[in-house]
Amino acid sequence: MIEARGVRKRYGALEVLKGVDLSVAKGEVVSIVGASGAGKTTLLQILGTLERADGGSLSINGEEVTKLGSKALSAFRNRHIGFVFQFHHLLPEFTAIENVMMPGLIAGRSMSDCTPRAEELLARLNVLPRKEHKPNQLSGGEQQRVAVARALFNNPSVVLADEPSGNLDSAHAKELHQLFFDLRKELGQTFVIVTHNEELAEMADRRLVMKDGVI
Repeated sequence: MIEARGVRKRYGALEVLKGVDLSVAKGEVVSIVGASGAGKTTLLQILGTLERADGGSLSINGEEVTKLGSKALSAFRNRHIGFVFQFHHLLPEFTAIENVMMPGLIAGRSMSDCTPRAEELLARLNVLPRKEHKPNQLSGGEQQRVAVARALFNNPSVVLADEPSGNLDSAHAKELHQLFFDLRKELGQTFVIVTHNEELAEMADRRLVMKDGVI
């Protein structure tokens, strides 16, 4: 599902990634751990095509994404990649269900076309009764579940999560961790998760350690 070879990234004089090689199979859950500054988030942003690497190659679901132009890359990202961040990044002026359907609206689908899929995901994540609430009316755990539903809306090939439970209490964190594995079992989703949570890291099929810009 993901094949990265010799990925490098530099910010000015600082070389953050020093030739990262990574293969992730379809339906695999991989955790990436390491000290702050090791390059984990930078790697995740490159895997998610939010940042371009300075060198190396990256293919996702069989497509060499490093060769795509900006417009094609945006379309690819919207179709194939879902993101879950530590801070949910829900749009405050929109309701939960509007936030969930946002990837579909960006892809050009109508609101009426997107509504059934958004309701299905909110129900699956046990937040359907809160669908008309705005983010500031939801608990932290509810906000993160809405964010996960949004990440899954376009049935992406890959879900990338950056400290997804870092902002949750231990009970909600456990629920979210289990949810990832339930989704993998039901939907065959591939997950790459950057985390400082050792419990989550150990649950993964593989636990990769980043240090000084390499795995």
